[in-house]
Amino acid sequence: MGRTVTVAVCTLNQWAMDFDGNTRRILQSIQEAKDAGATYRSGPELEVCGYSCEDHFYESDTLLHSWEVLTTLLKSSVCEDILIDVGMPVMHKNVTYNCRVAFLNRRILLIRPKMRLCEDGNYRESRWFSPWTKERTVEDYFLPRMISQVTGQTVVPFGDAVIATRDTCVGFEICEELWHPASNHIPMSMDGVEIIANGSGSYYELRKAYVTVDLVKSATFKAGGCYMFSNLRGCDGGRLYFNGGSSITLNGNILNRGRQFALEDVEVTVATFDLEDIRNYRNSIRSRSHAAAASPSYPRVKVDFALTPENLVSNPPDRPIDGVQDVYGDDDGHSSLVHHTAEEEIAMAPACWMWDYLRRSCQGGFFLPLSGGVDSSSSACIVYSMCEMIVESVSKGDAQVLADIRKIVGDCEYVPVDPKQLCNTILVTCYMGTENSSAETKARAAELASQIGSYHHGIVIDTAISAILGIFQQVTKLTPRFKVQGGSPRENLALQNVQARLRMVIAYLFAQLMLWVRGRPGGLLVLGSGNVDESLRGYLTKYDCSSADINPIGGIAKNDLKKFLVYFRCACMRIMIYTGIFNINIPKTEKMSHKRSDFIIRVIIN
Repeated sequence: MGRTVTVAVCTLNQWAMDFDGNTRRILQSIQEAKDAGATYRSGPELEVCGYSCEDHFYESDTLLHSWEVLTTLLKSSVCEDILIDVGMPVMHKNVTYNCRVAFLNRRILLIRPKMRLCEDGNYRESRWFSPWTKERTVEDYFLPRMISQVTGQTVVPFGDAVIATRDTCVGFEICEELWHPASNHIPMSMDGVEIIANGSGSYYELRKAYVTVDLVKSATFKAGGCYMFSNLRGCDGGRLYFNGGSSITLNGNILNRGRQFALEDVEVTVATFDLEDIRNYRNSIRSRSHAAAASPSYPRVKVDFALTPENLVSNPPDRPIDGVQDVYGDDDGHSSLVHHTAEEEIAMAPACWMWDYLRRSCQGGFFLPLSGGVDSSSSACIVYSMCEMIVESVSKGDAQVLADIRKIVGDCEYVPVDPKQLCNTILVTCYMGTENSSAETKARAAELASQIGSYHHGIVIDTAISAILGIFQQVTKLTPRFKVQGGSPRENLALQNVQARLRMVIAYLFAQLMLWVRGRPGGLLVLGSGNVDESLRGYLTKYDCSSADINPIGGIAKNDLKKFLVYFRCACMRIMIYTGIFNINIPKTEKMSHKRSDFIIRVIIN
C-alpha cells in the first residue's frame, strides 16, 4: 500500500464534426474522473473530432477546430491537476497523423502518433492518415499560436515516446496497435512502462466482444502492467456502431469494465491498483527480467507530477472481476461480469445504433412494412428493445435521453414510462396485403404489432397493382399472368416484383405523412428487413425491403434472427413474471392471452 493509483477510462458517444458537443462530453468525462479520485484520464480514439469524419480529414478546418477544442480543454479549470490524453488528428511536416495528445496543467507533454493503421473490415485509415514509422524517435513539433498563448510553449515532443512521472511511467497504443502481432506494449513494458493507455475506435461485430477482452488480458498476463482501454460508443455519422466496453486490466485480470451497450453519452470507468503489484509480478517472471535488462530505451518525457497520492492515503486496490460484460453484484457486494449471448447482442446493438440514428436524423420515429415473417418481425422486436432501453435510461435519470425523446415525439413534457406506449408513439407498422396474401400472415403481423404496441394498419394494395398493370396493358395490349394461371417464368417474376416494389413506394408515402395524420411534426425513417444471407446471395427484389433508410438486421444471418426471436419471447416472459403481470394470481384470460403471444412468436420463427 501507499503506491496505489486510480485511473479512469472513458466511453464517449461522439459525433463526427460536432466539436462543441464533443468538447462538452470530454469535459464531463474529465470531471467525473476527477470526482472518482482519478489522477489519470484517457479517452477514445479521435474523440475530439469524431472517428468517422472520413474525407473531412483532408480539410484544414478539421485540424483547426481540433486545436480549438484542445485550447478550450487546456484553459478549463476542470482539467487541472489530472493527467489527460485525448485523441485528435495532427499535421506534422505536412503529413496528417492520428494522435494522442497528453497534457497536464496547461502544458502539452507529448503528441504520440499512431504507428499501425487499420485496413481490414470497414476500416481504411490509410486513406486519411499515415503511420509513424520512426520507432523510439521524437521530433520537435511547433505548436499553433493559439496553443502557445495558453501553454507558453513553442515546441513539444512528437513521436514514439513515453511519459515519466515521479512515481511511474505511462505509454500509449492506439487501437490497431493492440491487435498487431508486433504490439508496442511489449517493448514498452520491457522498458519499465507500467501503465499503457489505448484510445480505440473498435466497432461492433456479432460475437466480437471477447476478442478485445482476451487481447488486453493476454497482453498484461505475459508482460505485466496496467492496460487502459478506452473505446467509442454509438453511431458517429457512418454505418458503424462503436460498442464501448472500455476496461482497465492489471497483470492478466480485468479490474473494471464499462458496459458494451448503453444509451449514455458519457461513461467513466475507474479502477485503483497498486504499482507494487506490477513490479512484483514482472520481477517474478525471471525470463522477462533477463530480456528487459537488455531492452533498448524509449525517449522519456519527464514531468514533475505523481499519480499516487502525496499523503499516501488512498483507496484500497480493486479486486479482479471475471467475464466481459454488464456489471452485477454478487452476495458479498463485489462486482462480477458476465458474457452477453449473441441473441442479447442482437437485441441491444442494433437498438442502440437505431437510437443514435433516429435522434441525429431529427425524425419522429420509424415506419416498418410488417409481413409477419422472421425478418420484419425481428426488426419490429429490435425497435421494442430500443424502447425498453429508452424507458430504462429515463427512469435512471438520464437527462440527455429524456431531452432527445421529447424532441423526437415533439412534446416538451413527455416522459416515457412504458415501452409498449413508447413503441406506439414512434413505430408505425403496416401489413400490405394483396389477393395472393394469406389470412394467416396478416393475423401474425397484427398480433405481433399488438404485443409490442406499434401503431399498426393492415391495407390492401391490389388497386395500386392493377393501376400499374393497366398502364402496361394499355401500351402493349398484353396481360401478364402468374405461373399458376399459365404464365411464363418471366411473367410470374415480373408480377411478383411489381407487388414488392409497390410496397416500397407505399412505405415511403406513409412514412412521410403518417405523423401528419397523427397531428405530429416531422416524418418517419423507413426500416428495412433484409438479412445478410439475402444480400450475399442476391435473393431479394431490388427496391423492395432491400431499399430503406436503415436496415437494423442487414448484417445478421437468418439462423441468428430465428434464435433472437426465441430469446425475445423468453425475455418478454421473464419481464412479465418479474413485473407480476404473469403469475398464479392473475385471471385465466390474461394467462391465455400471453400463451397466445408465445404461440404467435413460435409460428413466426418456424
